[in-house]
This record gives sequence, C-alpha cells and structure tokens, in this order.
Amino acid sequence: MVKVSDVEAKDDYVLLVTLSNGKKGLFDVKPYLDKGIFTVLKDKSLFDAVRPAFGGIVWPHQQDFSADTIEYEMKQV
Repeated sequence: MVKVSDVEAKDDYVLLVTLSNGKKGLFDVKPYLDKGIFTVLKDKSLFDAVRPAFGGIVWPHQQDFSADTIEYEMKQV
C-alpha cells in the first residue's frame, strides 16, 4: 500500500508530494477548492498547514486526500 511520506505546499494551491514507492510529483488542489469542506483551504495559511497523516495528507480542519487519489492525479516530476 502506497503512503505519502512527505508533502510541501507550493504556490497556486499545488502540493509537492513524495510517496513511499519513490514517486514524486505535483498534486493540484485547485479543482477541489469550490467543493464542500475544501472551500476553507482558499485561506492560504490553512492550505500551507498540510501534513502527511494516516497514509495520505490532512489539514487542520480534517480535510484529507488518500495516497491513492494523489498518486492517480499527480503530475510526476
């Protein structure tokens, strides 16, 4: 099972993500910012508080993405 080992918030609501399988890429959160619980992440200080947890990523107000979703949608670098 793949897990997020590191995540870094970048400009323009993009995350630089490193996975346990060695893949590294950019995950664009912009498509989610107008949906439900993700709207509060438009606040850049909240967006920047992302961290790896439970195999995926999580923000302080419990918004999260699984490693599977990230791996499927990220653009490898």
